[in-house]
Amino acid sequence: MAGTYLTLRQRQLARRLRELRHGSGMTVEQVAEKMLCSPAKISRMETGQRGVSLRDVRELCRIYGIENQNVAAQLMNLAREARQPGFKQEWGELSDALATFVDLESSAVAVSEFQITYVPSLLQTEEYARALIRGMLPRIAPDVLEHRVEVRMKRKARLREPDAPRYWALLDEAALLRRVGGAATMHAQMQAVLEAAQLPNVTVQVIPLDLGAYMCADNPFVYFEIGDATMPAVVFIELLGRAEYLEKQEDLEGYREAVDRLRAAALNPQASLDVVAEASERYRF
Repeated sequence: MAGTYLTLRQRQLARRLRELRHGSGMTVEQVAEKMLCSPAKISRMETGQRGVSLRDVRELCRIYGIENQNVAAQLMNLAREARQPGFKQEWGELSDALATFVDLESSAVAVSEFQITYVPSLLQTEEYARALIRGMLPRIAPDVLEHRVEVRMKRKARLREPDAPRYWALLDEAALLRRVGGAATMHAQMQAVLEAAQLPNVTVQVIPLDLGAYMCADNPFVYFEIGDATMPAVVFIELLGRAEYLEKQEDLEGYREAVDRLRAAALNPQASLDVVAEASERYRF
C-alpha cells in the first residue's frame, strides 16, 4: 500500500476481504470465476485499490458462505464508510503518506509516539514546528510550510477533544537539548510539554542520556492502537524519502514489545516532567 492514500476504512475492508478469502481456502482466480469478473478486480479490492460496492459485498458473502448476519452487516458498513472522503479531502493538499497518517491518528484509541531528536509532533508549538520543518526541508515553499504547520496544529488539538485518544509520548532526553528555533522557542516548547502532560489522556516519559543503549534507540516510530478486530494496530516508521505502515502480526508484536520496554526504561512521568522543567529553565536565559 506504500505510496497510495487509503482511508482507515478502506484499509480495514481490504484486510477483511483478504482474510475471508484465505479462510475459505479459495484463490483469487476461483473467486473471480464465481463473481464473473477478472482476477485483477478481486486483487484490487483486497489491496484497497478499487472501490467495493454493496453488491460486491453481498456477492462475496454468498461465495464465502457467510451466514452470520452480524458479520455481513459489519462488512456492509465498512463498504459504506470506505466510500466517504478522508482527511486528504477535508484538509486540502496532503501527501499520501501524511493523509494516511492523519487518518489513522484521528481514528486511533491510543497512540504511542517515540522520538529521538525532536519533541513528539502532538506536543509541538507552532513556532517549534515551523522551525523544525524548515530545518529538515530547507527548500520547502513558504505556503507549503505554513500548510504543514496548520495541519500539525489541527492534529494537536485532537488531544483536547472529548473522544481524544490516549497519547503516550516517549522521547529521548537529546530532544530536549537540541535547540530548534532558538532559546525563546525552546522555552515555550518545554512549557507546552509540561502543560500537555496535565491532560488526563496524555503521558510524557523521558529516556535519560545516561541510560546508554536501549531498544529502538535508532528507530523512532508511532504505534497506533485502532481498537478494531479488523485492524487492531498499525505502526508508522519514516525512512529517508518514504514512509512505511506495518500491519503484519510479527511486526506489531515487535513494536508492542518496544513500547513496553521503552516505558520501563524511561523515567517515570513525574521525574520526566522534572527533567523537562529543568530544560525549560535553562532556555529562559
